[in-house]
Amino acid sequence: MGFFENLNSFGDKTALVCGSGDSGERSLLTYSQLAKDADGIAHAVGGRCLVFLVCENSIPSVAGYVGFLRGGIVPVLINSGIDNALMMYLLSAYRPAYCYLPSNQAGDMVSGECVYEYDTYSLIKTDYECDYELSDELALLLTTSGSTGSPKLVRQSYKNIAANTASIIEYLEINEDDRAITTLPMSYTYGLSILNTHLMSGATMLLTDATLMDKSFWALMKEERATTFGGVPYIYEMLKKLRFARMELPSLRYLTQAGGKLSKELAEEFNEICRNKGIKLIVMYGQTEATARMSYLPWEMADKKAGSMGVAIPRGKFGLIDENGNTIDTPDTVGELVYEGDNVTLGYAETRHDLCRGDDFGGRLVTGDMAKRDADGFYYIVGRKKRFLKLFGNRVNLDELEGLLKKQGFVCACAGVDDKLTIFLTDSTQEADITSFVINHTGISRGGFKTKLIDEIPRNEAGKVLYSALADMLG
Repeated sequence: MGFFENLNSFGDKTALVCGSGDSGERSLLTYSQLAKDADGIAHAVGGRCLVFLVCENSIPSVAGYVGFLRGGIVPVLINSGIDNALMMYLLSAYRPAYCYLPSNQAGDMVSGECVYEYDTYSLIKTDYECDYELSDELALLLTTSGSTGSPKLVRQSYKNIAANTASIIEYLEINEDDRAITTLPMSYTYGLSILNTHLMSGATMLLTDATLMDKSFWALMKEERATTFGGVPYIYEMLKKLRFARMELPSLRYLTQAGGKLSKELAEEFNEICRNKGIKLIVMYGQTEATARMSYLPWEMADKKAGSMGVAIPRGKFGLIDENGNTIDTPDTVGELVYEGDNVTLGYAETRHDLCRGDDFGGRLVTGDMAKRDADGFYYIVGRKKRFLKLFGNRVNLDELEGLLKKQGFVCACAGVDDKLTIFLTDSTQEADITSFVINHTGISRGGFKTKLIDEIPRNEAGKVLYSALADMLG
């Protein structure tokens, strides 16, 4: 039981660098100090139990996470921007023994006794009675990417984290010289995997909650010589607007992309940008239910296989099944993607009484994604199984339609039910053009869809569109 047991072996090498806004101030922590401070937090907890960790991309947040995993304590990772009502709901559903969170949020979020303080964080012992058990395999709990308003959590084991971390380190060739800057919350599975893989490799993490739109992000990146960062498609759309092609970033060695399908056009554009800069672009695919990542596209194949999610990670295996569950062996045939590997998680929890459950998935994940495999064995995501509608008998792929509209420059998102598609947009001046384009270029009749103007497209903390929120707006 436990993780991060090798940290002391990296000694006085810098583990964490934290940027603090526009002031240019930096906080540093070596690996030996990180291990010591992390163990101090875990010691204050005293033993295996459930802890809510309210996450920031900061040294005290990371130290708490490391301490909990080293000490066999089970954290639930929660973004610091969580809605207060949802936090109350989660507390009631799971009754953690402790909450470790920013001190300035403690009074608003949870009641109890402060038993330990570390920098800007406080460890609060709650008043909840523990009427549940924890499985010996259980290491941590994460929200699923689609469950921002739900108590549904994914149960990850120590074996899951170890297996996925080892595979990612292997195919990305992460080493002690790497310096990764955060672009995603550590409470998000992709952001967390970047943290896990770099700390386990003795690399340096550059921590910031600044966005790509903040000057402080780029200042930290340049001054601390970041060698890599990762992003979801939304981040790559932002990079394009920021004219990433013109930026001088000599320390940058490679970029990673996951958290949703990058359009073929954007993939081709960034392949060319990265090639011109001498940077490797590695596209990946993953889900929280598989700890983090299931596939990668070797950078050497980026041009030839643009738009592909690649091949399975080391020691993982993909397959496709039809609607009856039969294996599909024919190339270029669409089916539901299935993955097998030690990184497939234990399953879900919806209340604290699910935390004693064992392995519900059995190492096999039916992903809910529709995909195809080419003759060379490379996989391509077509869309989500539930992101298909039937409009007057014709099957419509909402992800494909959305990608087509975005390619034309429209800012929109698609949702709906059978026989009624809704296209959500934020710019009223695009409404007539979208309507005309859909009628003239997709074969969808005017009676099969409508447009709806909203203030902004709802997104989660990682920038992914919240289609569940759009479903509530269908009306």
